Amino acid sequence: MTDARDWYRLDRSAFSVVPLDEQDDEGAYWQTKTPEERMRALEYLRRMAYGDAATARLQRVLSVAELGED
Repeated sequence: MTDARDWYRLDRSAFSVVPLDEQDDEGAYWQTKTPEERMRALEYLRRMAYGDAATARLQRVLSVAELGED
């Protein structure tokens, strides 16, 4: 997989701050994107949030619980 930064660039001239209760068209925007484009964006955001830890695998933990005999 190529670097997600190749696909996404922040256009700072199009950026604005609005109140949270104000309607936006974000949902309509993502409806126009293909599932592959959505997954690329999701992966990009995940890597931005977690950095190098985003590529680490999750550890699996196994717990054994004994059933009680009633």
